[in-house]
Amino acid sequence: MAQTDDAFTALAEELYGLAPGDFTDARNGYVKELKAAGDTETSDRVKVLKKPSAAAWVVNMLVRHQAEEMTQVLDLGASLRAAQADLDGEALRELAKQRRRLVSAVAGKGRKLARELGQKVSESVIRQVEDTLHAAMIDTDAEAAVRTGMLVDPLSPTGAGSLKVASAVADHTALGRSARPLSEVTTSAKDRRPGLSVVPDHDPAARRREERREARTAAKQALRSAEADLAVARKELKQRDKRVSDLQAATLQVNGEIEELRRSIDEHETRLERLDEQAATAAEDRDESAEDVALAESAVADAQAELDGLSE
Repeated sequence: MAQTDDAFTALAEELYGLAPGDFTDARNGYVKELKAAGDTETSDRVKVLKKPSAAAWVVNMLVRHQAEEMTQVLDLGASLRAAQADLDGEALRELAKQRRRLVSAVAGKGRKLARELGQKVSESVIRQVEDTLHAAMIDTDAEAAVRTGMLVDPLSPTGAGSLKVASAVADHTALGRSARPLSEVTTSAKDRRPGLSVVPDHDPAARRREERREARTAAKQALRSAEADLAVARKELKQRDKRVSDLQAATLQVNGEIEELRRSIDEHETRLERLDEQAATAAEDRDESAEDVALAESAVADAQAELDGLSE
């Protein structure tokens, strides 16, 4: 029984380390091989393994590829639960801030990791990843589920519960175990599946079929990766096209404003010339008036003097 459990665990770990597009074919292939090898018990268990949702797959990949960051998330969750139990309000507020920053950062790494693995994920998927990480930080059952690296559904921080958490994991017997690096999983799976090859290893046709299958898998992975890169490149090109168009429109607008300002400057310069001329004419008129005043004042003074002489 222990050997059967080990074989099943090795296969399950291998399957949940695959890209979503490879999961179903690989699972069905193992089911056929197990049946042909007479291991119906393991084949029945493998047959019911559920393909992970996009968000669950991202979390599984984070557990396997970003173990250090995920350990930080889960350890911080344990600290949060301890602070809450001790009613340490100040520590709880500080840890809550760290939680939000860390969850956002790790979810962002999940998006980047998915892209590197040839998968494009949406904003809604990343929000589900953040919810799952949040749930793992506030609930010990959810933490155990995340550590397995075998999630099939995302978790909700408001819907945590042992039954619901167990149903979100590929197989409830995985709870309590932590996911291992993919290199260890692949090696272990090969070691624990000695009877799965229906055709002897020395059969050249079988080797060629296996080589073709591996080549197809690698080609599909390369195609997905190239398509993801193409999609990103097209999106960037579209954004940069829009940027160029926006800048060109802004340039035209500024040029138009400059021309308008130049016309306004010309009009103001013309007006200034007219005002200068008018000011010069007005100054001449003022000087003439000042001379007339001076003459009139002199005449008044003479008349006053003559009048004063007659009075004597």
